[in-house]
Amino acid sequence: MNRSLNEISAHAIRAARGAGLSWGMAEETGRATRWLASHDLAGPAALCNVLTKNDGAPHLAVAPVSLDGEWHAPKGDLCPLTAGAALNDCADRLAHGQPVTMVNVAHPLLILPFAAWAAIHLKQPVRVIWQNVQIDTDGDTIWVNAAQGDLDTDRAETLSCQLAAPRRDAGSRPAQRGTVGPDLWARLDMFAKRTFAPATEASRLLGAGAGVSDND
Repeated sequence: MNRSLNEISAHAIRAARGAGLSWGMAEETGRATRWLASHDLAGPAALCNVLTKNDGAPHLAVAPVSLDGEWHAPKGDLCPLTAGAALNDCADRLAHGQPVTMVNVAHPLLILPFAAWAAIHLKQPVRVIWQNVQIDTDGDTIWVNAAQGDLDTDRAETLSCQLAAPRRDAGSRPAQRGTVGPDLWARLDMFAKRTFAPATEASRLLGAGAGVSDND
């Protein structure tokens, strides 16, 4: 289903909040999902899978143990949202020729928007590499060298981010709308609905209609 990018972003924010992410992290998640959708990449699907995978897990269980050396979670897979946010904080390392390497990253496609924002900050393209995937971005345009199946992998054993040379060839630029299938939208909606306050007798009395009485 074709949707506006604002709609995709808002739904992703609500889903992230429903999954327990902080407001700040949820807003970053919405931006990241919107950015991927604008490039016709499977950001909404990756987000849904990450929220499902990490549902109920404390933040520290899926965040990098340290930002020195290789980034990894205490055990299991590293969350691309928390790792991506940390990448933004460490963007200046890339400018000094220090690549950032992560191991066992869940749904690595979600790292890409954060790399794009690092590229904007540094005013130089950033390259993201995992398995058979290589993507350059200047923050707006992307240059993808990968098969679709490799892009949508659920886990990268090793992922690296580093500065890239400026590109003069044509890349993929963002569109104004994105596509999210109805089944996927409904899965995200399950998380979003957790943000709704449960109905109480008082709220029903204050709401529209007859409340708990029958006026007919």
